[in-house]
Amino acid sequence: MSTETGPAPTLTDGIVTLRAHTPQDADAIVTQSLDPDSQRWTTVPRGYTRDDALSWIERNLAAWGEPGGVRSWAIEWVDATGRPRFAGTIDLRPGATVTVGELGFGLHPDARGQGIMARAVRLVCRHSFDTGGWGQPLSRVHWRAIVGNWGSRRTAWACGFTIHGTIPESHPDPDGGPTALDTWTGSIAAGDPLRASTPWYAAPVTEADGIRLRPWRASDIDAIEPRDDDPSHWMPGRSVLRRETFVAWRHQREERMAEGTAVEWCVADAETDRALGGVVLFSRQGPIDDVAELGYQLFPSARGRGVATTAARLAIAHALQPAVEGGLGLRRLVAETAADNAGSNAVLRANGFTEFGREHAVDRLADGSWGDGLHWELLP
Repeated sequence: MSTETGPAPTLTDGIVTLRAHTPQDADAIVTQSLDPDSQRWTTVPRGYTRDDALSWIERNLAAWGEPGGVRSWAIEWVDATGRPRFAGTIDLRPGATVTVGELGFGLHPDARGQGIMARAVRLVCRHSFDTGGWGQPLSRVHWRAIVGNWGSRRTAWACGFTIHGTIPESHPDPDGGPTALDTWTGSIAAGDPLRASTPWYAAPVTEADGIRLRPWRASDIDAIEPRDDDPSHWMPGRSVLRRETFVAWRHQREERMAEGTAVEWCVADAETDRALGGVVLFSRQGPIDDVAELGYQLFPSARGRGVATTAARLAIAHALQPAVEGGLGLRRLVAETAADNAGSNAVLRANGFTEFGREHAVDRLADGSWGDGLHWELLP
């Protein structure tokens, strides 16, 4: 619903209201601007003051009278006490043409974690596609965020934005550093559903027989052991856990879960919680649907005592558990191994996989010859 109440149209879904900023918002804007997360992910000036906020409000109100100005709203919500409160700001910025815009938004720390921003984004998108911001309805709205700003990305995902990729060195460092930061970019078109179109997976904690599956942590880098003992054809080099690549490796795994193409676990000792390796369910062709591939790797000190077999069993249970019970509800699991990887083949057999195919001469061996690859499947 939209009603005109001053320079900015008031938009509401009955729970969240977007309205024009007022001087009464200034103190809350200062609190939001000085919040560590706001300063980490935006270019809000450091040492932000009430005078800064009042000047910013004045500029935003004036921009509504400019033909190509930024269209900015204050976000208002009703807190647990029933009191309307300032929740943040959302704005629509001019794009390449009058039919394209770019979203910018920031949430007050007291309002986070309640789905408020997703509601605000949907309100602005509906208004943009119906009315527009500069005289014509918009055909597309863009979104951009510094890589690592998972809260912003999750809002875009929840509202149906397609994530197009990463643009290297495309945003100034909010802390003034000399190196530009990478950004994620995405968009949504008029007519697209304003809801998530793909799953966003998490790694649920589960354990059995002294083994725990849990999400990866930054501190797990300390547990990673050198991996010079495995033949290189047993696993793609980019997938092998190494200390020197762990930060990028872990980030990539988080992105894969955000895209719905994988569930990535750290395999840990249930008593000490020390990382022993990893196990993954993944799809090579888009989000996981009804089939996923199983993969796993262990640090050398964790081998030979059934860790991989147990970890695989726990991952398989999550894969086959019905979605209504919190699992993936998959119809079929597959796996690929090198024919000479006896340990990995034994793990699959122990968990009920059967070999259904052999590819000849697909793995280049150290001596220059070629080895076979095996294909496995598991049906509930």
